[in-house]
Amino acid sequence: MAANPEERPEERQRRELEEIRRKFTEVGARLGSAFEPASPENDDQPRALPPAAPPLDQPTRPRWQWLGAVALIFVLGTGLGYLLPRSGAGAQPAPSPPQPSATTPAAPLTTTAPSPVVPRSCLETARRADETIALLVRNVRNRRLAEALKAYTLASQACRKEASP
Repeated sequence: MAANPEERPEERQRRELEEIRRKFTEVGARLGSAFEPASPENDDQPRALPPAAPPLDQPTRPRWQWLGAVALIFVLGTGLGYLLPRSGAGAQPAPSPPQPSATTPAAPLTTTAPSPVVPRSCLETARRADETIALLVRNVRNRRLAEALKAYTLASQACRKEASP
């Protein structure tokens, strides 16, 4: 396919396209269709080779031997992990910081933290919540649950009012 400088580009493209189509037709006729089964009269095509058999001098190991080897490695690794020294169990305790001398008396702390006072309505809310949860856990789905849930809701609102600043 020599390029002729005087030839128009459309003519050259047409010739190349025809040549490509001709080559595809030749290859398709030689290989056959990839979408249709091979015809029995077409015996000139090479047959697929059967899978190669394992060599006779190297027998394959049974599956149970592989599983046994994996289990043995796991057990040995676990045992070795228990035999190695642990940093928390038998290690020497870290040296403690030096104690202050007995000559300096420690000043007693006189400040105390204020203890929080829980409003009575909040304690009632917690009791009602426990009662409602107990009914739900026991799968009681009747009027008792509805009343307990209503009482909890009212106690919760009262707790919020009393506890808010």
